[in-house]
Amino acid sequence: MHPAPSVIIFTSFSGLGFGMLFWLGLGMPASTGFIAFVFFTIAYLLAVGGLLASTFHLGHPERALRAFTQWRTSWLSREAWTSVVTLLLMAAYGAGLVFFGTRIPLLGLIGAALSMLTVFTTAMIYTQMKTVPRWRHWTTPALFLTLSLGGGALLAGQVRFALPLLAIAGTLQLLAWIGGDKRLIQSGSNIATATGLGNLGTVRAFEPPHTGTNYLLREMVYVVARKHAARLRIIALVFGFGLPIILLSLPFSHIWALLAVLSHVGGLLALRWLFFAEAEHVVGLYYGRREAGRA
Repeated sequence: MHPAPSVIIFTSFSGLGFGMLFWLGLGMPASTGFIAFVFFTIAYLLAVGGLLASTFHLGHPERALRAFTQWRTSWLSREAWTSVVTLLLMAAYGAGLVFFGTRIPLLGLIGAALSMLTVFTTAMIYTQMKTVPRWRHWTTPALFLTLSLGGGALLAGQVRFALPLLAIAGTLQLLAWIGGDKRLIQSGSNIATATGLGNLGTVRAFEPPHTGTNYLLREMVYVVARKHAARLRIIALVFGFGLPIILLSLPFSHIWALLAVLSHVGGLLALRWLFFAEAEHVVGLYYGRREAGRA
């Protein structure tokens, strides 16, 4: 699929923001006053900024409020509701820390749980898509959650949790790539099933369905070369997981911590670009573009 910058920013930074809110809700770090204000400001800038960025991918951003009306059937609508409730609840929790130096544990625990629920709903927007076999797997929500928790722990200064969580996320990412590369073929979808002509014999694309481009080709049939994807995978693993783990394992230094954060964010952006660029939508089979994209 087309890796739109707005969606990459949304899935990357909102996950980091809600991950940071999770740890703040648990009282990690146990700060009050101005220090708490700084932590909550960073978390809200990431979470709210990411959510706002997602609207730029809409054809009609002014209709974004309609997302709240379909919560019974839409994971996007559930994400909208959980994000708003979480942000409001954590605002009240943060106000107690910043202005009154008081922590309300129950409020923080509920806010932490809702933060992860918000990330889960975001992940399920993609996991529930039958048309993208690579995403339709348990590793998709598992990755969203561990990346959010690991990145949030890194930003919140919780090194003892960030180290194992980043290692787990890196392992899950490798599993997602290994299994995901085979999932479209294993799904049984091909040009015959895409056109519905398989009962007539062998099906192949003689000519494109039309001479020009359209929305489906622009958004759903993005092609990324294997060599390019392989290089980006290595870069994402090194900067997203390897380098931060090494830096966090060194004797503590604010410089190492800052470099670890910057490295992880850069790697995360590369991971999210690949997440969308490598998503083989089955509509590509209808246009005869799937085989060409993997050549």
